[in-house]
Amino acid sequence: MYTNNKLSKAVRLAIAFGAVSATAFTASVNAAEEEEVAKVERIEVTGSRLRSTDLQGFSPVQVIDGSDIDTSSVANIQELLLKNPAFGAPAISRTNSNFSTSSAGASTVDLRNLGTARTLVLVNGRRYVTGVPGSMAVDLNTIPAQFIERIEIMTGGASAVYGSDAVAGVVNIILKKEFEGIEFDVQYGESSEGDAEETQIQFTTGVTSANGKGNVMIHGSYTDQGAVYSKDRARSAVDIASTGAYFTGLPEDMFDVTSPYLSSYAPQGRFFTGDTQYTYNSAGELVEGWSTNGSDTREANGFNRNGARTIAIPTERYLFAGRGSYEFADGWTSFIEGTYASSQTTTQLEPFPFDTESLYPNSGGQMPIEFESFVADPLNPGSYVRNVVVNPLVPQPIVDAATDTDGDGLRDIFFSRRLADVANRGNVADRDTFRVVGGVEGEITDGWYADAYFGYGQTKESQVSSGQVNVLNFRSALEVIPDGQGGYMCRDATARAQGCVPANVYGANTLSDEAVTYIAAPGLLATFASQKYAGFNLSGEVFELPAGMVGVAFGGEYREEFARSEFDPLQQAGLNAGNAIPRTEGEFDVTEFYTEVNVPLLADMFMADQLNLRGAVRASDYSTVGSTTSWNVALDWAPIPELRFRAIRAQSVRAPNVDELYSPPSQTFPTGLTDPCVGITNASTGAVAEACRAAPGVQANIDANGSFTQNQSDVQGISGYNRGNPNLDVEKGKSWTLGFTYSPEGFLSDFDFNVDYFDIEIEDAIVSTPRQFILDQCYGGGDASLCDFITRRPTAQGANSAGSLEYIDSGVTNSGGFATEGIDFVITYGKNLEDFDLAGRFNARLSYTRLLDGYSIPLPGSDKDVFAGEVGAAEDKFFLTMGYEIGDFSISWNTTFIGHSYLDDQFLSGYDLAPESVGVGAVTYHDINLSYKPSDSYELYVGLQNAFDKEPAPIITGLPGNSTGTETDASVYDPIGRRMYAGVRMKF
Repeated sequence: MYTNNKLSKAVRLAIAFGAVSATAFTASVNAAEEEEVAKVERIEVTGSRLRSTDLQGFSPVQVIDGSDIDTSSVANIQELLLKNPAFGAPAISRTNSNFSTSSAGASTVDLRNLGTARTLVLVNGRRYVTGVPGSMAVDLNTIPAQFIERIEIMTGGASAVYGSDAVAGVVNIILKKEFEGIEFDVQYGESSEGDAEETQIQFTTGVTSANGKGNVMIHGSYTDQGAVYSKDRARSAVDIASTGAYFTGLPEDMFDVTSPYLSSYAPQGRFFTGDTQYTYNSAGELVEGWSTNGSDTREANGFNRNGARTIAIPTERYLFAGRGSYEFADGWTSFIEGTYASSQTTTQLEPFPFDTESLYPNSGGQMPIEFESFVADPLNPGSYVRNVVVNPLVPQPIVDAATDTDGDGLRDIFFSRRLADVANRGNVADRDTFRVVGGVEGEITDGWYADAYFGYGQTKESQVSSGQVNVLNFRSALEVIPDGQGGYMCRDATARAQGCVPANVYGANTLSDEAVTYIAAPGLLATFASQKYAGFNLSGEVFELPAGMVGVAFGGEYREEFARSEFDPLQQAGLNAGNAIPRTEGEFDVTEFYTEVNVPLLADMFMADQLNLRGAVRASDYSTVGSTTSWNVALDWAPIPELRFRAIRAQSVRAPNVDELYSPPSQTFPTGLTDPCVGITNASTGAVAEACRAAPGVQANIDANGSFTQNQSDVQGISGYNRGNPNLDVEKGKSWTLGFTYSPEGFLSDFDFNVDYFDIEIEDAIVSTPRQFILDQCYGGGDASLCDFITRRPTAQGANSAGSLEYIDSGVTNSGGFATEGIDFVITYGKNLEDFDLAGRFNARLSYTRLLDGYSIPLPGSDKDVFAGEVGAAEDKFFLTMGYEIGDFSISWNTTFIGHSYLDDQFLSGYDLAPESVGVGAVTYHDINLSYKPSDSYELYVGLQNAFDKEPAPIITGLPGNSTGTETDASVYDPIGRRMYAGVRMKF
């Protein structure tokens, strides 16, 4: 049991260790010092199931307090978490998912750049249902920010305590447990460009029973975040490209812009007729030739895709949360907590780029414009005459230039067209998440605590997409013949009977409304994920040693996970001209038991105020991968009360999720790839040249051009398929964490210092083999087996060159490895300025991470792919928050720093450039919040996010990390710009 002074020190050290806001720090310390404590409540700190009066946990935990959430005024807690340097670029956010086929607008987090799948998100220390069916990623959109009491962030392996997925660490969101009265908050904001409008309305109310044993609280909120479109930012208004990446390969040109760099799929169409091309100019006239980006003598024929793209997805959200508790016996409480979130997101991107290869794959996309029929010969009864008719919609110059390419005696053409007359692509997704947890918790005897719980959660998504077509109907609508009455009709009688309407694709906006109705194929997606779990925990003290009581905790949990994702039949079959995405469905269950022990070795001795040893082990049995074991061992040493050292060794495991196990081949369109064959000639020597020339299409390209050459359509036309693997096993992560906490007395008593070194290595990592790695290994890299994943076009097809990359496939295996190493520094400071004859109080906190190393290993024995220091994983990141309070006024100033970052080393190697030879400068963002609180009943506040309107780093199209439509990496940098907001917060 603590004396008053020792408890005060423990509280102060714990809060410094957690890096909580200085305001909360002050309140907690004062509360501890003002009251003589006879008995202190034992609490559970993230990283351990042991309850203790010692608030200083073994594990390094950073804490974001509710006051930090209030002053940030964020609509989604992801926005605040990403400022913490422990987090890497998220897999999904509002600004990087416009092109996602599902889960667009969801909000996930990624600790230590090890992937969202390796970050476990808990709510009140328990599992939370996924928001991305097929994965275990929690959608932070579904957790109400103003219902959060604090967030505890622990990095490093924690599977022994919490189970699978905690390889990189844990984000434990602690919701408020009791509330009395009414709190109401209204806020509105928008960007300095007049978009990104944001409205927040939220309330919390609660009541306590007359006998003080029961409490019920309810929270509701509404959030509406408006869209930001690419055309409304100067850097992204027009399609552009990196000059270095696409043209020169020179490092000094990587951030130079080639503008415009339009798409060769244009709404007016591009028609290939033998050796001649035709299109339509802006006046609607048929012209010969083509120029995608234009020239001094010719207008651009290409299409500006950025004119229809979205930077930030509009998101509308309703959230409800509640908690009820009742003390039904002395020291025993029953509880129930639940959340419900309903959101709608809308994506928008450019119309679909269509070509006739989707209709006539067996002929390379050659579409017939002549059709034959046999009619009775009036001069020779019983005989028939071959009759050839021309599609009457085809302009005569195209008919005259067309040739017969397949030898059937009938002329054919190839065309490509942006389907602008159908619709922009995009989807409207309605997503609902529901979670409820009930249980009991209490003290069995003095020092022994128990809790048991059962939880259920589910996420459903219903999505309707636009802009795509039924390729079977479209083919029928394109095969047009005269109707014998001066008009025209669909050639196939069965199609006519089913409502076929001829499609005129010659020129812009030529498709009739009736034709669009016939060929359009709105896409449908339905997803469902559910989670069931039940568990118990028991903790207490078993016997006493000279240094203190030995603490133990043990418990168990059973969990079932199910996910299903199902597109409409046309999408599944790839018959809507889009990605072929088959149905995915799978489930697994797991039974787990754990035990944890804390042994005090020394106490109250010279150079050993405390010395403790802790260990934990968890055994799990999965229905998919069988038995797994995770463990940790920790040593905690406080030579003096003000200084505490810690060392943790842990092994964590992650079992594969449903998508990784069961996902069938699904199509994707990768970007940022470098073809190793570019520039190869017949005279080139070496393994790369020999492997490239072995592909017939590449050799044909070299023979025609002198060297292997790719055009703009080739660069923009690469596809591929991803697939799961039911034979996956668990991956294992081993980590070291070494650190200390120093909370000095005397001159530096207003400071608290925390330093932690982390080293995480993951073996047998579940990875999809990177496509650039596949290319580099196939062509001279020493692993020709990976060539089986690559498909090149054997001959020229429309705008695409012979030998150009058509498909690069990738599958999931336990063949990878990851490692990351770094140091965290957290410093807090709080001072009443009366000591300096000034008014008010100043608070500050600095969280800084120095990334020492970080790399992945695509396949066993392959070279390291270093990511430390690259875009998204800067070596230096910090978040500095400063606050000043005087009377009814307060100001907070937050600074986010992202250090100098380099382009991906694998990308640079494709241009024979050394790692760290090309990069972007450091970026600093400033957020300011001002508040006026004349009474406890209400508060007025205003603020700026990205106050100085800092432009994001120029990660231009063609550079790795580019988020399509933003011309930056929108997972890392702010693509929106300065935002202003104002609000009022009332309490009754």
